[in-house]
Amino acid sequence: QVQLVESGGGLVQAGGSLTLSCVASGRTFSTYAMGWFRQAPGKEREYVARISRDGSSTYYADSVKGRFAISRDNAKDTLYLQMNTLKPEDTAVYYCAADRDWTYGSIYRRDYDYWGQGTQVTVSS
Repeated sequence: QVQLVESGGGLVQAGGSLTLSCVASGRTFSTYAMGWFRQAPGKEREYVARISRDGSSTYYADSVKGRFAISRDNAKDTLYLQMNTLKPEDTAVYYCAADRDWTYGSIYRRDYDYWGQGTQVTVSS
């Protein structure tokens, strides 16, 4: 089992940047592919980005491609999401998730085994 704790959310103006972190504890972090998801009010939780176990492969939803960057530091048991050129539609609670079965992670919520509690990101126009 792994415990995940996100941080780094906050209020930012459109066009600004934020970096989210997700610290893992428990079982070996490097054995999990990782993903970021987000949930806006009244909407379903949606996939944002994922990264392979060793960090060599990254994938993004079309809505954030070119603006967000996912990375990980397995020595520090930490996952990151660098968010640039933020838009009001990026406003959501952001969650990190751990996938023990798929080397490259998944775009589907059902494939993730562990979730953090979320961190709020609000982008003002």
